[in-house]
Amino acid sequence: METMTYDTAPAAKTPKVGFVSLGCPKALTDSELILTQLSAEGYQTSKTFAGADLVIVNTCGFIDDAVRESLDTIGEALAENGKVIVTGCLGAREGEGGGNLVRQMHPSVLAVTGPHATHEVMTAVHEHLPKPHDPFVDLVPPQGIKLTPRHYAYLKISEGCNHRCTFCIIPSMRGDLVSRPIGDVLTEARKLFESGVKELLVVSQDTSAYGVDVKYRTGFWDGKPVKTRMFDLVRSLGELAQGYGAWVRLHYVYPYPHVDEIISLMADGLCLPYLDVPLQHSHPDVLRRMKRPASGEKNLERIARWRELCPQIVVRSTFIAGFPGETEAEFDHLLEFVREARIDRAGCFAYSPVPGATANELPDAVPDAVREERRARFMAVAEAVSAEKLQQRVGATMQVLVDSAPGLGKKGGIGRSYADAPEIDGVVRLLPPEKISKTMKVGEFTKARVVAAQGHDLLAVPV
Repeated sequence: METMTYDTAPAAKTPKVGFVSLGCPKALTDSELILTQLSAEGYQTSKTFAGADLVIVNTCGFIDDAVRESLDTIGEALAENGKVIVTGCLGAREGEGGGNLVRQMHPSVLAVTGPHATHEVMTAVHEHLPKPHDPFVDLVPPQGIKLTPRHYAYLKISEGCNHRCTFCIIPSMRGDLVSRPIGDVLTEARKLFESGVKELLVVSQDTSAYGVDVKYRTGFWDGKPVKTRMFDLVRSLGELAQGYGAWVRLHYVYPYPHVDEIISLMADGLCLPYLDVPLQHSHPDVLRRMKRPASGEKNLERIARWRELCPQIVVRSTFIAGFPGETEAEFDHLLEFVREARIDRAGCFAYSPVPGATANELPDAVPDAVREERRARFMAVAEAVSAEKLQQRVGATMQVLVDSAPGLGKKGGIGRSYADAPEIDGVVRLLPPEKISKTMKVGEFTKARVVAAQGHDLLAVPV
C-alpha cells in the first residue's frame, strides 16, 4: 500500500506594511503608486503601526508646520513599530552641516528617499521585508490602489518645476519639469473612469507647462496622434469624461496667456469652469522678489478675460503675506487686488522661511507678529468677497456630487458643486429631499436648489 505524505507546514505569513501619506495631492499620487506596487507584489496594508511588519511614511517638507508633522509622524512610527522607511519631499531636505535632515533627527530609520521614488522605496521594502510569492494576492485592480474615496481621484500629469521662486525649494527636491507621456495619462484616466471615478482632479507642480520639456511632441493614444500640451490633454480628458458623465477639475494652473484656450473648453462643458491658480501676490515688486511669472496687473486683466469667456468660472488661489521686504503699501495693494479680482476662494499663508530657499537672503524680513496680523487681515477681506459671491448663488439649482449620504440621504447629506474641490473648498450641505421617493448615493450626482449660504458652504435642498 502506497503511503502519501502531505506538507502540513503553515503557509507563509503575508507581510503587512503600515503607510502614512502626508502633504499635497502630488504626494498622494506618489503614495498611490507605492501602494499599488505593494499590493501587486502581495503585501498587505496594516491599519496600525503596531500591527505592521514595517512602516512607510511619505513626508512633506515644504513649510515648517509640515516638516514638524512629518518628523513627529516618523517618531511615532519608530516608537510603535521600530522599522520605518521614509520617502517624499522631506527625505530630500538637507539638515545642518549638509547631512540628511531625516537621518539627523531619526538616525534609526531603515531608509530615506526623496519624492516620486517608487522603485527606491520598493527596493528598501524588499531588503527589509521580503515577500512570499502568492499569485492570488498579487492581483490589483486596473486603476491601482487609491487613497481617495472611490468616486474621485487625482491624476498627476507631470513632476517637477522649471520655476525658481525664491520662497520655494520644490525644484531642489523634485527636479525640473518632466511631463508624463500623454498616452499614459489618458490611459490612466480611462481606467479611473471605468472604475467608477466621477471627478478627476488634474495635478502637477505647473499644469500650464505640461509638455514644455518635450517641446509639445506628438504622442499617441488609441492609435490617434495627440500633442503633449495642456490644451490637447484637457480636451481629450473632457471628451473621455463625457462618456462616463464625469467631471474634470484643473489644479495648479499658472496664468499664462495660453490658458485662455482652456477657458473655451470650460465654456463648452468639457471641463469644470474652475481654476486653481497659485498667484501668491499682486504687487509687481513683491512678485519680482518672489521671481514669479507675470505681474499683478496682467493677472487682473487675465482673470477679467476669463470671466468674459466663461462668466460662471470660479477662481481659487493662494497668497503669501509678510514676504521679506513687503511694505504696508504693497500689502494694501494685495488686499485691493483680492477685492477687485473677486477671487472666489482664497487661502493665505504667513511667510515662513524654508531652509534652502533663496528668499531667506532677502533684506527687510517682516516680523512674525506682523506676518500673522497681515494674514488675518487678508483672510477677513477674502472671506468677505467669498461670502458675497456665495450669497449670489442662493436660489440657483446646481449639480452636486454626493460625498456623504447616510441612509440613502433621507435625512440629507454632504456634496460639492463644480465650485468646490475636495478638502480645500467649501461644501454643499444637503437638506432632506422634498420628495419622499428621492434618494441619494455617494459618488452620484443630484440636483439641488440653494436656499442659503453659511460661511464657506451652501445649504441646498435636493430636487
